[in-house]
Amino acid sequence: MAALPQLVAEFLDRWALRPDGPPGHGMAALVLPVTRADGTPAVLRLQQAAPENAGTVLGLRTWRGHGVVRLLEHDPESGTTLLERLAADRPLSSVADDTAATQILAELLARLVAVPAPEGLRRLSDIAAAMLDEVPRALPSLRDPAERRLVRTCASAVAELIGESGDRLLHWDLHYDNVLAGQREPWLAIDPEPLAGDPGFDLWPALDSRWADVVATGDPTRTVLRRFDQLTEVVGVDRGRATGWTLGRVLQNALWDIEDGKTALEPAQVTLAGILLRREAITP
Repeated sequence: MAALPQLVAEFLDRWALRPDGPPGHGMAALVLPVTRADGTPAVLRLQQAAPENAGTVLGLRTWRGHGVVRLLEHDPESGTTLLERLAADRPLSSVADDTAATQILAELLARLVAVPAPEGLRRLSDIAAAMLDEVPRALPSLRDPAERRLVRTCASAVAELIGESGDRLLHWDLHYDNVLAGQREPWLAIDPEPLAGDPGFDLWPALDSRWADVVATGDPTRTVLRRFDQLTEVVGVDRGRATGWTLGRVLQNALWDIEDGKTALEPAQVTLAGILLRREAITP
C-alpha cells in the first residue's frame, strides 16, 4: 500500500499516461482511469501478485480481446497492466431483465471457453485433486451434519469427473459485475482468473449473481434452473457434467470458508446446491 503512489507515478511516466478520473478499487486491485499519449482512454491496474491471478496476462493474450477486455501493456516484474477502458458504471448487473442478462453472459462465456487453454496455466484437474485431499480434514469444522453430508456429496461429484477435467480456457469468475459495457463490443468480460478445464466449472458465478434479487422473487428454484438451462444450452455443455462441476464450485467455496475459520456454509451455497441436486434426482 505504501508503495502504490510511487508505483502509479512510475507507470504514468513509463507508458506516457495522463490521469483521467478518480481511482477505484475492488477486492484486490487499484484501477486508475488514464489517457494514453494518442488520446486513447485506458485503465492502469495495479494488483499484488497471487496464485489466482498468475495466469491473467497469458489468458488475456490468448483471448486477444475477443469477448474480453483488451490488454494494452504489461510489466512482468510488478504485475501492473494497462487495459482497454470500459464503462465501469454500466455492469451487466444493471440490466433489469435477468433472462437477457443471463443470455449476454452465456454468449460471452461460450466464446471464451471455445478457446483451448495455453500451456502454463493452472489445471482444474490439479485443483480438484487438492480439494478432494482437503475434504477429510475440513469436514469436522462444520457444525451441521447436513452441511457435512452436502460437502461429501459435492466431493463425490468431483471424484467422478476428475478424470476428464477438460482443456478449455476458463474465466473462473464470470459473474454479472465482471461484465462491463464497451464501445468495441456491447459487452466485455473483465477480471479473469484463467484456468484450464471443463466449461461446466465456469457456470457457478452466473448462477450466484445478484443473489439477493433471486431470493426476493420468492421462487429461487425457478430462477436458478432457468439460468442453468440457459447457460448449459448456449455454452454447449452436458447438463449432468455441468451439475457435477458446479457442485465442485460449492465444494471449493466451502473449503475456502472453512479455511477462513467459518463453521457453517453460506446459505446461498446450500440453496443453490440443493436446487441442482433435487433437479438431478428427479430427471431421468
